[in-house]
Amino acid sequence: VDDTPGMIILSSFDPVRRQIARMSLELLMKDGRIHPGRIEEIVAKAETEINKEINRAGEDAAREVGVVGIPKEMLRLLGELKFRTSYGQNVLMHSVEMAHMAGLIAEEIGADVRVTKIATLLHDVGKAVTHKIEGKHHHIGAELARKYGMSEDIAHAIEAHHDDIEATTTAALIVRICDSISTSRPGARNISAENFAERMRDLENI
Repeated sequence: VDDTPGMIILSSFDPVRRQIARMSLELLMKDGRIHPGRIEEIVAKAETEINKEINRAGEDAAREVGVVGIPKEMLRLLGELKFRTSYGQNVLMHSVEMAHMAGLIAEEIGADVRVTKIATLLHDVGKAVTHKIEGKHHHIGAELARKYGMSEDIAHAIEAHHDDIEATTTAALIVRICDSISTSRPGARNISAENFAERMRDLENI
């Protein structure tokens, strides 16, 4: 809380805890009764609500993309991405958008559609735990996939979506391609929206 009237700034490396804090504050301010016992009660209520929302978000994303059989632990981590953004782009929405594209590309070229869709949907799942686990999100995501018994095809495609590991399967290459398309789509990210406007101005001037 600083000198800005009517404003509280919430800050945390853990986006889920930040969301619980936001909901708790909103409920407490609406209620008006703010004392230690009430705070604990409201935080417990907010935790329950946010946990339900996370599980629902993961399940909804898998349903929307049309894939089944993802371990519930991975779906939970996927749901946590609802509260993560990267350059202003929501990570869960980015993953769902990518999975739709990946399915289309895989179908066109005769790759395994299910493996490709699942790997693409889960490619950023490591971002859900980067505040708890040291390392790059794509390596963490691949290790989590292996830990929860997912196929090596899926784990490799998650791990190889950045340049430090060579993509050796069709699914892994599709994940890379879709990641580039989704992040560079005009308006997808704060930075690209500005660049896009600038490019349009240049084109108009020409």
